Amino acid sequence: MVTTERLILYPADGIQMEGAIDTVQDAELKKAYEEMLTGCISHPHQWDWYAMWMIERHDGKHVGDLCFKGLGADGVAEIGYGIEEEYRGQGYATEAVRAAISWAFSHPEVKRIEAEAEEGNAASKRVLAKCCFLASGEIGEEGPRYFRKRLTIESMLEVI
Repeated sequence: MVTTERLILYPADGIQMEGAIDTVQDAELKKAYEEMLTGCISHPHQWDWYAMWMIERHDGKHVGDLCFKGLGADGVAEIGYGIEEEYRGQGYATEAVRAAISWAFSHPEVKRIEAEAEEGNAASKRVLAKCCFLASGEIGEEGPRYFRKRLTIESMLEVI
């Protein structure tokens, strides 16, 4: 569990993930949730790296979810996120992604976090920019790819 000023983030259990799969109307999102649950079942020792993470306000209101799409042997994790429409534009995505990044980088094996943003999704691109992601110049399945490296003295010297 990760707590921020306004939010609580935690990995969903199997029942919560099955509930999300059963209730979601969007076919693409349903497929993503199914992939998350399959990843959890296939890699139970890495549950948190495959699970849907619930994003809730401190009052218990569910505002969205995020996920890491596994953790590669190379130390790279990809993050995806979404905020319910009624809660967009209030900074929840930025707050949640920052918290998730901090959690991920608390694991020494994590070297880099990647993300994709659909071409026309300016809000998602702003979230990534606010969270210090850089464009990689590559295009993924969902659009342009972005990355953020773990800050080390070596990585800071690369910028200079």
